[in-house]
Amino acid sequence: MNTSNTFSTSHRQAHLLLIVATALTGLGLTACGGGDDSTSTSTTSTSTTSTTTTGTGTNTSTGTSTTAASTAGVLCNYATSAFNSSASVNKTATATWSCSSTLRSLTANGLPDHDVGTFPNNDNPNTISAQTISASVTVTPTATSVVTPRVGAMDKPGVALNGIAFDPGTAGTCSDAGACQQGGQSLGSWSLEALGQTFFKWGTDTSNAHVQPNGMYHYHGIPEGLVTKLSNGSKAMTLIGWAADGFPIYARYGYTTPTDASSAIKVVTSSYRTKSTPDANRPATTTTYAMGTFTQDYEYVVGLGDLDECNGRTGVTPEFPKGIYHYYATDTFPHLQRCVKGKL
Repeated sequence: MNTSNTFSTSHRQAHLLLIVATALTGLGLTACGGGDDSTSTSTTSTSTTSTTTTGTGTNTSTGTSTTAASTAGVLCNYATSAFNSSASVNKTATATWSCSSTLRSLTANGLPDHDVGTFPNNDNPNTISAQTISASVTVTPTATSVVTPRVGAMDKPGVALNGIAFDPGTAGTCSDAGACQQGGQSLGSWSLEALGQTFFKWGTDTSNAHVQPNGMYHYHGIPEGLVTKLSNGSKAMTLIGWAADGFPIYARYGYTTPTDASSAIKVVTSSYRTKSTPDANRPATTTTYAMGTFTQDYEYVVGLGDLDECNGRTGVTPEFPKGIYHYYATDTFPHLQRCVKGKL
């Protein structure tokens, strides 16, 4: 295991604090450079997961500009310890959550508890290694009308129940002239997407994840292996993690009527689409880089889908039958929320 090298951030109520036992440059997304898609997977041994739910969570306010909630009692004792026999891991993955009166806290070793692809691979030269990860989010999140971006190296939007970080952005950039790099020194303001395009390859596996140079495995989209494990393969609302502001994150499925738990389950859709006209100065227009290659290729359209600009909505969930603001990992852009609506 790497020697500990931590960074600290004040415990503002909803601020996600990740402490990783590798150099902080590893969190700078230099690892998201270079890489083609790897579809090779290996097997994972049966995991042992302990999940304790002691409450349902309730809304404590119904204001329109701010809405306070409590997540206390929901998955406060979630823990997993599973030997991952995938050739790229071959170690035990651990993650343990606990709650105090104010914070939900995580300790984990950063190893996935599900099948993973082959790492290193032709397009991602990095090897998965154990980390020392801690995270804390508030148990009393407050939804606001303020949108706070969460895509920077130190500003992850959330963390999965198994302790793997959600990290939708990349360090890849292009200049107006079309000079591009997939990691390292920025060449311009055009941000490369990891998913939803095929020109640039990142070596992601079937869980939409890959590895940074420091060995940190992380998700760029729906963590399919984790979702299958948590849902037992069923089409159901599945809580997969917690956002930086303390609100829950679900994967793919939600109720057709957000306020009615008896309504049918559906695939929840984002409200983003590719722009009909490329932005001015876009590299190589669409002849080389198809629309969707760059983050700037997408636009948010109110009401286009089911979700707001942060890929969230307010409604009931299995864990919160009285309703709560919550986020979704979706099949299309932004894949994982890139901002939060809760108070930080």
